[in-house]
Amino acid sequence: MRSITLAAAAVAMLGLAACGNTPGDRALSGGALGAAGGAAIGGLTGGSMLGGAVIGGAAGAAAGALTSPRDVNLGRPAWR
Repeated sequence: MRSITLAAAAVAMLGLAACGNTPGDRALSGGALGAAGGAAIGGLTGGSMLGGAVIGGAAGAAAGALTSPRDVNLGRPAWR
């Protein structure tokens, strides 16, 4: 059951991969979203929040950098 929950959360985080048009913006925003989601999942499942944040941040940054703005675009980043 726990692995199903984690898999569903990972798929949901990919849907929130990144915002911005440049790969750097997308990696930064994807990493932040992934870290927040990973920490939340780690805390909710009884795992390590820090470990979840590290794994989620890495996955989010990779997803943000590797997807194009045509595929996933949440708009303009807050820092621009």
